[in-house]
Amino acid sequence: METGEKNCSSGYGKPPWTFTGRALYQLHLVKAKTARACIPKELRLVEAFGYTLGGFFLANYDDSPAGSFDELVVISGIVWNRPTSCAWAAKVLVNSDEACDHGRKEVGLPSQAARFTKRIEAVPKRQSERGLLNSLRENSNFHNQKNQEHIQVTEMKGPTSIDVCNINLSISVPFTKWMGPVIKMSLPSYSGHSEYTPELLKYSCQIRCRVRAVKPAVVSVELPASTDRAQDADHHSHNTRAGEDAEHEQSLCTSVLLSKPILALEFSCMEMEVQAPTVVSQYFKHSLRTP
Repeated sequence: METGEKNCSSGYGKPPWTFTGRALYQLHLVKAKTARACIPKELRLVEAFGYTLGGFFLANYDDSPAGSFDELVVISGIVWNRPTSCAWAAKVLVNSDEACDHGRKEVGLPSQAARFTKRIEAVPKRQSERGLLNSLRENSNFHNQKNQEHIQVTEMKGPTSIDVCNINLSISVPFTKWMGPVIKMSLPSYSGHSEYTPELLKYSCQIRCRVRAVKPAVVSVELPASTDRAQDADHHSHNTRAGEDAEHEQSLCTSVLLSKPILALEFSCMEMEVQAPTVVSQYFKHSLRTP
């Protein structure tokens, strides 16, 4: 049962909040054991054969209540919400302080400030791509020069920084005239159960965009060597509980990002409306009591 809308007081103004831009929505097969460690134990995970659907949502907004910014949402899995299902975000990384603050306090998201470093690299044509047929393709509007976009995402925690992942995207220049059909969809999600928002919240993203299936992005993460871990064992043993929890959270997000991709969808000409979150009362009643 939902108890009503959560009060919103940020500079975002009154909901719904509108975002425009483009995004990549990539679905992964995530081990149910990993996903369960990310979601509240009161929620039921949607799973089959030991796996659930997770992945990430990588967006570049050219306009929003916080202006232009980048966002990476790490989706740990899908939880059951009769008669449908909702996504659960394990972490949200944004390069906008205003968007980070709004996500934490108003939408109940695990938002963190981050840096997105981008680099585009031209992929050289193979020597075998010659001849009349290739010339015709080059003169066609449907021919694209394939490039690679490299995005390094770094989480910022005060004076320190943590390399989260590197994402390599295949992009086409120039873009084809056909960017897929125009569709409308609703992406419901749970949030909350956090330092800033202890309640369980539910919100929905209404998206209108052109969508097409694309080659999945390649995600890589620089993992510390086992020798480094051994040398740092004494240091880690003196870490605070908060530090240990943060390290565990990062490990879970890494597992989600490195899981097997099964589908990648490119959203272009995207317009997304985020509704005001509502407080859901049937969960966490006992969790919010003081022991």
